[in-house]
Parts: sequence; C-alpha cells; structure tokens
Amino acid sequence: MPTEQLKEALRLFTKQRDWNQYHTPKNLAMAMSVEMAELVEIFQWKTAKQSAELSQTEQDALADEVADVLIYLTMLADKFDMDPIAEAWRKIEKNRLKYPESE
Repeated sequence: MPTEQLKEALRLFTKQRDWNQYHTPKNLAMAMSVEMAELVEIFQWKTAKQSAELSQTEQDALADEVADVLIYLTMLADKFDMDPIAEAWRKIEKNRLKYPESE
C-alpha cells in the first residue's frame, strides 16, 4: 500500500536524523500550516487565469510544497495510527450523505 510505504520511509528518515523528538503532533500541525502558507504564496496576487497557467518554475515550487504538506500530513496521521487516504474516502462518503446530489 503506497501510504504505508510512505509512512515507513518517513519513519526511517526521521529516525536516522533523530528528529522524532521534534515531531510532536503540535509541531507537525504547525509545520504543515507553514508549508501550506508557502503553497498559498505561489498563488498570491494572481488572477484566476494566471493561477491556472503557472510557469514551469512555479509548478516545480508548487510540487515541492504539495509534497511538504503531504509529508507532514502523513506524519501527523501516523502519530494517531490513521491512513490519510482512507480518512479522505470516509470524509467523501460523509459529505455525500450530508450534501446529496442536486436533481
């Protein structure tokens, strides 16, 4: 399962650097917020059209920030033995019931 492989890789990476001591749920959530702000910054002051037509440099920066957000989200979910992909599917179903299709 790709999520489990990512979790294992992140556990090993942080263990090899003795970073787990810093990766409390609070710190992971705060770090994810910082990375999300960096992602938003890419779109700051752009029109809707400009935000859909990023340069290659901007797309590369966006890819890095998406990865950073995903990494911190995965690490936070791992602290609580959650699979973020499974939780996303659960939430989609919850929203499907809460917001039925229009006819």
